[in-house]
Amino acid sequence: MIDKTTFDNRTALFHTFGCKLNFAETSTVARMFAEKGIRRITPGETPDFIIINSCSVTDLADKKCRQAIRSLNRRFPDAAIVVTGCYAQLKSDEVAALPGVKIVAGIDRKLELCEFVERWTAEHQPLSYIGDARDIRSFMPSCSRGDRTRYFLKVQDGCDYWCTYCTIPKARGRSRSGTIGQIVDQARQVAAEGGKEIVITGVNIGEFGKGRDDNFLDLIKELDKVDGIERYRISSIEPNLLTDDIIEFVAGSRRFMPHFHIPLQSGSDEVLRLMRRHYDTATFASKIETIRQVMPDAFIGVDLIVGARGETDERFAASKSFIESLDISRLHVFTYSERPGTRALEIDHIVSQEEKHRRTRQMLAVSERKLDGFTRRFAGTERAVLLEHPRAGHPLSGFTDNYLKVEIDGIAPDRAEVLDNTIARVVIGDPIPERESVKAGLMS
Repeated sequence: MIDKTTFDNRTALFHTFGCKLNFAETSTVARMFAEKGIRRITPGETPDFIIINSCSVTDLADKKCRQAIRSLNRRFPDAAIVVTGCYAQLKSDEVAALPGVKIVAGIDRKLELCEFVERWTAEHQPLSYIGDARDIRSFMPSCSRGDRTRYFLKVQDGCDYWCTYCTIPKARGRSRSGTIGQIVDQARQVAAEGGKEIVITGVNIGEFGKGRDDNFLDLIKELDKVDGIERYRISSIEPNLLTDDIIEFVAGSRRFMPHFHIPLQSGSDEVLRLMRRHYDTATFASKIETIRQVMPDAFIGVDLIVGARGETDERFAASKSFIESLDISRLHVFTYSERPGTRALEIDHIVSQEEKHRRTRQMLAVSERKLDGFTRRFAGTERAVLLEHPRAGHPLSGFTDNYLKVEIDGIAPDRAEVLDNTIARVVIGDPIPERESVKAGLMS
């Protein structure tokens, strides 16, 4: 057992890559370190430990992790670097060989990082704790406050889908989730801390409760009852798991916002089959239509992969045409990246890098048009905004219920302080394209 005095006056730097789920987990780890006497560094300080929660969704993600580790080691050569997360899980030997790395911990060992650091402090011997992700059964509860006002609440981890392009099941393991009681208790704690908005996160949140008698709809119904929370947002949810009952519940809820993030990945049925996705374009289109019928103002973000193996010119054209036909708000475009050990490597027809980038630019242009069109629908209307404390040199800002980012000029710093973390009515103005936000006027 670690005595807090073991780490008195010790400091740590926490660096997180990847998804909101990782940020939630890092926040939990940081709290655990603080309880043991290891505090976050302040500007100008030198850390004793560097904790890196890594990502490995693409080759670029791996590269960014390696670059960060090398850079941090050059800046703080005496700090012990601890690496966990997906990159550590999938490529532990590669990570362990990087300069300054003293501890490599698997995806399921994050709650034990304090103990690992204590062991390294006593022995000064490199340590590696990597098991087979397929054997992971435990769920690590996590909840973090974002850089402004929103909290990110982890409800589920792992994935059983094994899409051909994806390494997440290898890194994160099987689908598993917390209990409804456990998660509701965390939401109540957020409310007690003054939090107003929670984003529900996970790897495949629609699988919440898999293997039990409860499900995701049961969870959000209970969260909806928590006093003090004004807003919930559902992060990425698979279209085949986004049931009509969930959509109808969100439409009728005061606390769940009209905002969905739904991965499509391709608008070609042939490519979807090659990817081994669990739906087709007809199913996807019907989900969008259902949302629009009951929530006409809803923000709908869609994930898309371009340049995947098997995406011929004809299939890309079909994908682009399908996406242009959808009444969505924005695309999140990802350029396909080859991942070792995935079944996608067995698929014929490789798209050149040049062509991948050309297709990415085309889809980004579609996204810009969609977002501009969606935003302009609300010019001159009133919306409710959760205001956030502005960064230095930036205007007061926040997000509407339907996820339009608004900027409000001319607010004095003392008033901005008072308005922080409050919900106010604004009048929507003109788009600010370079920042993907809109001007707004605060109603008196």
